[in-house]
Amino acid sequence: QVQLVESGGASVQAGGSLRLSCAVFGYTYSNYWMGWFRQAPGKEREGVASIKESGATKYADSVKGRFTISQDNAKNTLYLQMNSLKPEDTAMYYCALRGYYGSWIIRRPLYADEYSYWGQGTQVTVSS
Repeated sequence: QVQLVESGGASVQAGGSLRLSCAVFGYTYSNYWMGWFRQAPGKEREGVASIKESGATKYADSVKGRFTISQDNAKNTLYLQMNSLKPEDTAMYYCALRGYYGSWIIRRPLYADEYSYWGQGTQVTVSS
């Protein structure tokens, strides 16, 4: 059974930094996309950043240049380094995983419905 466990959320002031982690358990295949998503109260879940097993990445325009997604395969862990945080970054942050076989190509790596497995979320609050 695949399980994703996020950590690292906190309350910070604007301009600060945080690093989120997502530990992956039970996924043993080599092909995947992983992503970070966020959802603020009253808003839809939005994609923040995604990464393929090859290291290819995709970012939302709102976080380009501020956030960096990375992975440590030895630790089965996904990271999201968030710098220059803004109050509008306040949200529950979720990690997600989509495994695949062969030559399948993900069409929308920042869309939630592309992903199969989800963590429980970690809260990030940025105050002005």
